[in-house]
Amino acid sequence: MTLKTIPFTLFGILLLFCFQASEAQETYKKRVLEVAEVSFLSSYYTQDGSNAAVTGGIGTEELTDATGTIVVSIPLNDDDILTVDAGISAYTSASSSNVNPFDGAAPANAFQASSGASSNDVWSNVTFGYSHSSDDRNTSWNTKLAVSIEYDYFSLGFGGGFTRLFNEKNTELGVNANIYLDKWNAIYPSELRPFNSGGGGINDPFFTVNPISGNTNYDPSFSAFENENRNSYSLGVNFAQILSPKLQGILLADLVSQQGLLSTPFQRVYFGDVADSFIQKFQLADDVERLPDSRLKVAVGGRLNYYLNEMVVVRSYYRYYTDDWGITSHTANLEIPVKISNSFTLYPSYRYYTQTAADYFAAFESNLSTDEFYTSDYDLSEYNANQFGMGITYTDIFTNLRLWKIGLKQIDLKFDHYKRNSGLSASIASVAFTFLMD
Repeated sequence: MTLKTIPFTLFGILLLFCFQASEAQETYKKRVLEVAEVSFLSSYYTQDGSNAAVTGGIGTEELTDATGTIVVSIPLNDDDILTVDAGISAYTSASSSNVNPFDGAAPANAFQASSGASSNDVWSNVTFGYSHSSDDRNTSWNTKLAVSIEYDYFSLGFGGGFTRLFNEKNTELGVNANIYLDKWNAIYPSELRPFNSGGGGINDPFFTVNPISGNTNYDPSFSAFENENRNSYSLGVNFAQILSPKLQGILLADLVSQQGLLSTPFQRVYFGDVADSFIQKFQLADDVERLPDSRLKVAVGGRLNYYLNEMVVVRSYYRYYTDDWGITSHTANLEIPVKISNSFTLYPSYRYYTQTAADYFAAFESNLSTDEFYTSDYDLSEYNANQFGMGITYTDIFTNLRLWKIGLKQIDLKFDHYKRNSGLSASIASVAFTFLMD
């Protein structure tokens, strides 16, 4: 080796070393999700009230619902995650049992549940999600496909989102869009079915078995819906900013457009200008709910989270909503997680909600047969509601509790009580377990 070749050789070795070091630096990165996670969620919900939409704004709203959900998140590599979310919900409803109040053993009554087949149902759903993050973790995108099935409803949904971090990850901008293509299998109140196409009307055998009292010239202004599809399109934007070491703010905006069958086919309406007809103690419907076939919803809001100290965080939320059906609403929420130990956190919460009534809402027997649109669904009425909640989270920081290759990460328990000034009250208890799969 000559003296002239030594500098070039040293330069080559140095260049090779720098290249390898640079390559190692570029290829090493923290995985978005280190190991697979599995979450099991379950809840039990119960409610009661006296303004059931199925019976035209009066009658029992008693309902119980039990749900079970499993969510599996699988890291495919350093940057990509596959998520599968599958759930099932089984409910028993005194209200929906009165879609056909005459199929039970007891006399039909709006304030008493029928024991027939329509008193319970099962809803099932599965959602597949995929997300990808860039090498510098400043950009991510996701997509999803969702399918849900109920006895009278089928829904197919798909969508995605994009998130970008700026300003050394202190600023975040996100956009998401979703499309849901739904299909009703319309089921109408039992007394209206004979007036559907092909039915016998007032001479149908149904009325021979179930004789009418009151106005015996029962002649409802009913016709089946021609279009049983419902399509929903949504666009959401969020902007998050770390305002100080202890304060973070988030601005949110959502736009939703719906077209198709937006009425619920089995919800009755009673007209104030039509004489009443009865079977047993049950008043027969004059028609079903009729609502416009389009709806535009706009919501804007924000979150403000403040880190008070090592033990307490204050999380606040506000949303303003309006739509072209005449509803405007305000939602305010406050949650204060309190860390009582390294593993346990309590989080009391309070939510206040108030809304105006839709243009088409009227109480029992307050709609008129001359109206184009009408409903007696109290979800579309004017009301305000309060919700109080208490939750506790246990976090196993080092996943010490293990069974083979499965380690416990977190347990969440929560209870909420909800009450409207219209009389509806509800409670829900939920539990969630999250495990890590090594």
